[in-house]
Amino acid sequence: MGDLVRSHGGDPVAGWWDRVKGQSLGWVGARDASGLLLGFVNVAWDGGDHAFLLDPKTRGSHQRRGIGTAVVVLAAARARAAGCTWLHVDFRPELRDFYFGACGFRPTEAGLIHLPSTGGGTMGGPERDSGAAEDP
Repeated sequence: MGDLVRSHGGDPVAGWWDRVKGQSLGWVGARDASGLLLGFVNVAWDGGDHAFLLDPKTRGSHQRRGIGTAVVVLAAARARAAGCTWLHVDFRPELRDFYFGACGFRPTEAGLIHLPSTGGGTMGGPERDSGAAEDP
């Protein structure tokens, strides 16, 4: 897996697998005839209706060959077979055509908090309980 991450400029993180496998519904990998890992996605879930694509990767030298699409399509099929109703993904803007076009995702409204830059507030604090969010 570390070699796949490095193949497109990433830095593998030690202990990653041990941290994520307990929250995973499963994972899908694509390998060539020699066993080289070409594509991968981890499918996390909430134990019910929602599954999430995490860490999707295609080896840099093998991109634009349909490998990523095949991995995502199989991950979606496996999540559906497990009883999930929704499959979520977030991505960088330059991957929009891939996820919406090739993979069949559709745009939806969503929210995101960058936790390191939000101070020390907690969910369920006074600003949440009041029913109205305050502007920073």
